[in-house]
Amino acid sequence: MKSTMQDAPLLISGIIRHGEYVYADKKVFTVTPEGVEEATFFQIAKRAEQLAAALTNLGVRPGDRVGTFMWNNQAHMEAYLAVPSMGAVLHTLNIRLFPEQLAYIINHAEDDIVIVDASLAPLFARVRDQIPTVKTIILHGEETTGVLGDTLDYETLVSAERPGFEWPELDERDAAIMCYTSGTTGNPKGVVYSHRSTWLHSMASTTANSIGLSERDRCLLIVPMFHVNAWGTVYTSFFAGMELIMPQMFLQGAPIIKMVRELRPTISLGVPTIWNDVLQVAETTPETDLSSLRAILAGGSAVPRFMIEAFRDRFGLDMIQGWGMTETSPLAAVSIPPAGTPPEHEVDYRVKSGRVVAGVEMRITSDDGTVLARDGKTVGEFEIRGPWITGAYFGVEDPEKFRDGWLRTGDIGTLDAEGFMVVSDRTKDVIKSGGEWISSVELEATMMAHPAVFEAAVIAVPDDKWQERPLCCVVLRPEASATVEELRAFLAERVAKWWLPERWTFLDTVPKTSVGKFDKKVLRAEYAAGDLEVVVVE
Repeated sequence: MKSTMQDAPLLISGIIRHGEYVYADKKVFTVTPEGVEEATFFQIAKRAEQLAAALTNLGVRPGDRVGTFMWNNQAHMEAYLAVPSMGAVLHTLNIRLFPEQLAYIINHAEDDIVIVDASLAPLFARVRDQIPTVKTIILHGEETTGVLGDTLDYETLVSAERPGFEWPELDERDAAIMCYTSGTTGNPKGVVYSHRSTWLHSMASTTANSIGLSERDRCLLIVPMFHVNAWGTVYTSFFAGMELIMPQMFLQGAPIIKMVRELRPTISLGVPTIWNDVLQVAETTPETDLSSLRAILAGGSAVPRFMIEAFRDRFGLDMIQGWGMTETSPLAAVSIPPAGTPPEHEVDYRVKSGRVVAGVEMRITSDDGTVLARDGKTVGEFEIRGPWITGAYFGVEDPEKFRDGWLRTGDIGTLDAEGFMVVSDRTKDVIKSGGEWISSVELEATMMAHPAVFEAAVIAVPDDKWQERPLCCVVLRPEASATVEELRAFLAERVAKWWLPERWTFLDTVPKTSVGKFDKKVLRAEYAAGDLEVVVVE
């Protein structure tokens, strides 16, 4: 017996229609050097139709790739809506990649057209002569240097068209968006999201057991729109009627605090390094007002306990930790304490990497693929599957990343019976000392709780006796001081004795990846080259 229910495809154009009519008056705010620009969902939907018409006139056809090299702003959002809904594929380009990696992913994806923010034109010019597949560059904003050669003007193209573009009926499994991993090892790999996976991911983001995004929210979108599609937030906004604040290039602590005070978001998304900067500035800025926020969401790397406690104790603010990756769209787990958790124990859950979200399944396995116990103690590699989890990379065979229909995440840790995961390390970052694992993530989080420490990154370095030992790389807070002996004594009270690093180095800043994570491959290379001034404590 078969169901008689209607079987309409799950398409991004359906999300647009919903937001355009149900939440027509909701707004998107774009922060510019001159002030704040506003547009309603209805206006943005109509401009997306005009952009789709313009791209069609330029020869863009279903399946063609349209790249974006842009900040978080309204025009970028218009491309987010228009490109996949017309049947083409949106390819968000990471503005912080090295030129050789940027050229590689443009050529690998075979982008036909790229839309570039004018302020980013000099960056994009570095690869202009290395991307033969790109036929047209559309420039958004005024750019007078001409560094990109012949370009088309975004506003002229959009204004020349009339609203009313008819979104085609597509297969919900058609490619909608491409996003490449950050390429921490080897070349970046492409992940292709479908209309269906994007639709389901948007729905998951609205559930109370995940992030609970709704029309009651106004979101300050700090996470870049090139980073896993801003964690799907642009589509969730039209899906749920959530207003957006687009900060463009103003991503430091002081301007973020100003945006919160003046534009009154209820939730904000960003990586922990951003929140660490916000916390430092907020503590020394008397006019700091974070009262409009119901929560802040952090993801991309582990959130240390001290940060969660600091936002709670000083600003009455809940910090939600999320876990995911490019391959998981990215929402897969969220660290919301279970119902009935006593207030004094809530942080114990918030420091966990997250609780698996309905719609995806998770397990941990040993090196040989044996499924391990979900007891919160047994350590293994996290594997995941679900309707918004990738099953392959674009144009690249990588069978080692997949096992029996499960994605091997490369994250190591424990999983308990309630579905909470605790990531102790990446497989490439784990420290194996004398046959036992040391968690660099836990060492970093513990070290950053020291009042003099701003950032701490821990890497494995070779050791004649123990095979590997931890090297602790520390950035002190401005005007703070601490000796290695003081920092080591602080750790000694909080971690196992045999975890204590013998090697220490002080840095001006920890190198970051293009998405704001600690770049440990750079630290390992600097250590191997003898470029770090290392203090050894017996």
